[in-house]
Amino acid sequence: MEKQQSKDPLHGITLKAVLEQLVAHYGFAALGERIPIKCFNENPSIPSSLTFLRKTDWARKKVEALYVKNYKNFSTPS
Repeated sequence: MEKQQSKDPLHGITLKAVLEQLVAHYGFAALGERIPIKCFNENPSIPSSLTFLRKTDWARKKVEALYVKNYKNFSTPS
């Protein structure tokens, strides 16, 4: 039986990897302009943003949607 590849661009990618790639691509300032949430605009850090995003479904969905919209611009994690 042949395994099917998932067409979901988020398949196998952690929230941390998504956030790190977005921050590397945009920086926290530009990311905070695109998704205006406190964890990106006031004392931003990866750990504090991850904590917020894991607890806040609507914010995580916005971050994931931005990643999916631009994922071809990011290098694939190794």
